[in-house]
Amino acid sequence: MKMKHRSSMLWRLALPIIVAACVLQPTSASAQMTSVGVDCSKINVASLMTQDNMRAGRILLECGIIQGGQRSAGGVDHTPKAPPNVRVSNGSDCNASTDVCGSESMVAASTADKGQTIVVNFNAEYGTGANYSGTSYSTNGGASFTEIQPAPFSSGHDTNFGDPLVVFNSKSGMFFAGDLVTGCGGQGIGLWTSTDGKTWTTAACAHNGGADDRPSMWSDNEPTSGTYGRMYISYNDYDTDCDGSGCLFVTYSDDGTTWSTPFQLNTTTFYRNVQITGSPRGAQINSGDATVFIASMDEGGGGTATRQNLMYYSTDGGTSWTQVLIGSRFNPPGNVNCGYFEAVAPIWRHMGWGEPAVGPDGVVHYDYAGAGTNGDLGDIFYVRSTDNGTTWSKPIKLNTDSDNQFRTQWMPSLSATSDGNVTASWYDRRKATSTCTSAGDPGCNYERVGRQSKTNGASWATSEITISTKVIAQPLQNDGFVQPCYAGDYDYDTALNTADVGNKHGAAYISWTDGRASIGGVHVESEDFAKVPEP
Repeated sequence: MKMKHRSSMLWRLALPIIVAACVLQPTSASAQMTSVGVDCSKINVASLMTQDNMRAGRILLECGIIQGGQRSAGGVDHTPKAPPNVRVSNGSDCNASTDVCGSESMVAASTADKGQTIVVNFNAEYGTGANYSGTSYSTNGGASFTEIQPAPFSSGHDTNFGDPLVVFNSKSGMFFAGDLVTGCGGQGIGLWTSTDGKTWTTAACAHNGGADDRPSMWSDNEPTSGTYGRMYISYNDYDTDCDGSGCLFVTYSDDGTTWSTPFQLNTTTFYRNVQITGSPRGAQINSGDATVFIASMDEGGGGTATRQNLMYYSTDGGTSWTQVLIGSRFNPPGNVNCGYFEAVAPIWRHMGWGEPAVGPDGVVHYDYAGAGTNGDLGDIFYVRSTDNGTTWSKPIKLNTDSDNQFRTQWMPSLSATSDGNVTASWYDRRKATSTCTSAGDPGCNYERVGRQSKTNGASWATSEITISTKVIAQPLQNDGFVQPCYAGDYDYDTALNTADVGNKHGAAYISWTDGRASIGGVHVESEDFAKVPEP
């Protein structure tokens, strides 16, 4: 991994900002080699602090810049109406209170069998520091899942540091999944393939890089598209310098084996890769290529600085890209400082990122989180484009509860179909009546909540749906191999339309970090799933 040497002045400036959830060691980095082969005396702390991947966190841990996860207490439950919740991270390796059993996920469903086969790729770490990936599959439409153990992506590309990817490619009839791995240049993007979601084969390196971060992936599954079957991966590359952080790139492949020369989207200001998506299956493009969209964010230097949403789009198969600003700058969610990152107490590192999705007739959707009013730490906002991403509406608030200091919503996801159905989902503390400071505080408990539109985002249901079947206890992060301010950085939802599911309703596939699993009295991070019928 290529690291820039900085002066002692940088150390004195960078270290004091790491307070609250990210606990500092009393000393600065020592001159030692980490287990991933990085010299602590030569690391670029400022650059590492902006990366959200597990390897960067591991380097900061082993160089003494931050400490590993620490323990607190549990929570309480009650039962609202909701679709069935299914535990995805259900393997036997989840057996200690120091495990991260599941968090930060991406889900994909097969169009070849009407969504019966589903794969969830997520971050997991079972106390070894040798692998940060977990993978589960369902063959009954999400009624139950089996976690594959040993983890299929723990071999083939050397050490796996998470940041999960998974898509189903309708043209080839295969799943493609990936993570950040050491075997693709030190911290590049490695892939695996499967025809059934159960048995996986090591595939290509989508990008050989020494410092890739936060990749996202999308497959063009519409047969009328001129780029049918093409897959795209966007990511930040910290081997290039955009204002001291990694520049934004995108690469694509028509077969998953050979990947294009990465296209650099920015050159100066740091723009975070958020998520990539494109025209949905069933869109009936008929001429030209599917439009591809990359949601990005100008984080203003991190912390409590204002944010700016951006969208890049390509109408020629990824050959060229256009940048569009979405709205004006806004205040971020959260109330905890975690170095560069802002966080929702106690450990939800979150900068306001959301997820884009595309419906029919050139309508594009995006949801994100920002600060609310009356001291509200976070609300979910939605914007819409009706001209294929060229112009965007003013934001509307999706959560319908009144704002106050305890009712926090954060980390939204979004999916849409060619039927014009849209489903947004997020973490929600609307039932809290007290402050959340540490796990065990009643005000830290949360739910997974969503809201739906059947008019392609033109109007929304008058009230939300509750997706989690019970109030969820705030999980702890006790794993010393994972930085403490962590409960997953994003969840990538997807959906299949009515024709692909083969019944009266399409379905949204939603996964999230859940704290209901308890080991030795400690609530641990696990991965849960629900299949939500489209409206």
